[in-house]
Amino acid sequence: MAQKLSSVRLITYSKELEGGKPLYVSSNCLPFKVSKFEPAGHAFHAVALKLSGYTEDDSDSDTQSLSSDKERSYVPSFDSYSGKSKKKTGADGKQQQDHYALLGLAHLRYLATEEQIRKSYREVALKYHPDKQASLLLAVETEAAREAKKDEIENHFKAVQEAYEALIDPQKRRIYDSTDEFDDEVPTDCAPQDFYKVFGPAFMRNSRWSVNQPAPPLGDDNSPFEEVDKFYDFWYAFKSWREFPHADEFDVEQAESRDHKRWMERQNAKLSEKARKEEYVRVRSLVDNAYKKDPRIVRRKEFERAEKQRKKQAKFLAKKLQEEEAARAAEEEKRRKEEEDKRAAEAAQTLKKAKEKEKKLLRKERTRLRTLTAAVVAQRTFEISGDDIESLCMSLDMERLKSLCDKIDGKVTEEQAKHLKESLGRQDNSEPEKKVEPKMKVEDKIPKQNGSVESNGNTSFVMHEKKEKPWGKEEIDLLRKAMVKYPKGTSRRWEVVSEYLGTGRSVEEILKATKTVLLQKPDSSKAFDSFLEKRKPAASIASPLSTRDEVQGVPPVSNVKVHDAAATPTPVSDSSTEQSNSSSNEPRPAAGTSSDPNPSGSDQDTWSSVQERALVQALKTFPKETPQRWERVATAVPGKTMNQCKKKFASLKETFRNKKVAG
Repeated sequence: MAQKLSSVRLITYSKELEGGKPLYVSSNCLPFKVSKFEPAGHAFHAVALKLSGYTEDDSDSDTQSLSSDKERSYVPSFDSYSGKSKKKTGADGKQQQDHYALLGLAHLRYLATEEQIRKSYREVALKYHPDKQASLLLAVETEAAREAKKDEIENHFKAVQEAYEALIDPQKRRIYDSTDEFDDEVPTDCAPQDFYKVFGPAFMRNSRWSVNQPAPPLGDDNSPFEEVDKFYDFWYAFKSWREFPHADEFDVEQAESRDHKRWMERQNAKLSEKARKEEYVRVRSLVDNAYKKDPRIVRRKEFERAEKQRKKQAKFLAKKLQEEEAARAAEEEKRRKEEEDKRAAEAAQTLKKAKEKEKKLLRKERTRLRTLTAAVVAQRTFEISGDDIESLCMSLDMERLKSLCDKIDGKVTEEQAKHLKESLGRQDNSEPEKKVEPKMKVEDKIPKQNGSVESNGNTSFVMHEKKEKPWGKEEIDLLRKAMVKYPKGTSRRWEVVSEYLGTGRSVEEILKATKTVLLQKPDSSKAFDSFLEKRKPAASIASPLSTRDEVQGVPPVSNVKVHDAAATPTPVSDSSTEQSNSSSNEPRPAAGTSSDPNPSGSDQDTWSSVQERALVQALKTFPKETPQRWERVATAVPGKTMNQCKKKFASLKETFRNKKVAG
């Protein structure tokens, strides 16, 4: 009992040991040294219970702890994936061993390093080696129990060896860690203030599967955007080493050849392909959910949206300001042009009034000159006629005309005639070769009679010069030919073209016509009329038909009349056609013959069968609704005019009507 009491000194703090009686083991003669450490933990309780007699020996406790550990934690063992045939779960349904627990690394698990695994294996192997556990067999009384105990010790040691082999091999350890218990839950929603509490542990858990270590942390609300972007770039490009072993996988170590091994690997990859895709979707959904709920990303998106809206608004305002500036400039330009046009109109009005005033004064002086020189013209003193007076009125300007009137005013006829002769002489000397054409005189007299005579001859000439002569079709055709005949590079090209036209057109008029008249499209509405104008009439035979019997020796010259295009123009109206026909029906001898009593009109009324068929076909081709029908019909019938075709048509119509009445 004393020995037993001496062994209980470790728990002197207890007031009761056995039977509820207090026992004072010892007392201190010196002051007790205060210690900050107190006995606690599983080891302390195990020793206390062992010394109290409530527990068995160490071997029994170790065995029981091993069995309890096996029953407490179930993790699929590596044996499920390293069999020599297709890997299947144990048929007996027994729980598999925990490799990390066997090596004493249950608190580290996948975080355990290779060095820690080796060190733990050495310690556990030394402790649980069968030779070290032989003393436990001595405590067993029966032989059967001893054999069972021996098998248990050996199986435990084999399990330790298998655990070490599985954890020391990187490939096997990766497969085992992939089958370890893991929380695959993906957070979907959370409050903004709880984002880091919810998604932080989720990313921390899943970072164990990353091939690239270490994985960047989620950070906090004050993390810069560079770190945030780096974090999401890492997880969007996440590469996982997690394996998904299947119960029906092949053992590649059992392959008979290299090809057989590759075939097994392909089959195993097919079995785990679906699980790999699901894992990828799971990780991607985790990253997407975090990106949507991340308050930092939300703030940045709002800032970018606001910045984009600000830039858009600034761009809109700048564009609006630019449009307003352009509108203001256009308005100012419009106002400036209106002011310029107004000033120009006022100046033109002032100039017009000045010219009208000058014209009135000029007409007054001309009337005064005619009145003063009436006696001179009537007496024809010094052979001065009315034309000479008109020449002075048209050639002298305002000042000279007024000066001349002042000189002859109040003078006798001889002196007036003398001054007029001097003025006419000066006019002839200043313009010796310039003579007023009759046409110009007539044009000047017409406005004089109307009361709007021009100020002088030069002004009238300028006004006539400004009024350009319109370009005719023949002139345009000649101009086109000249442009082709004298191309670019020809010396003095435009002067040569002007000489080629021969119509008195100046170089300026030709240049203007090349930019206006030649660029206009030809009017195709009167193309047929121009064709009829240019068409030469067919030759008509004025003499009667001859026979073969008349041809004996030298044939007589027949009276053939060819109508010239210039002599016989194309008929435009029925009246003109009748006049031309009446004039052409006059008897006219043919060239080279002196006698042909038969008139040509009787021969023109003669129709051959070919002409009749051509007329009938033309009438069918050009019905009544056809514009310019008879001109086209006459064109289709050789040797016949429009009136002849009309007469023949009326004759055929009358003949047909008579036959119908007679029949």
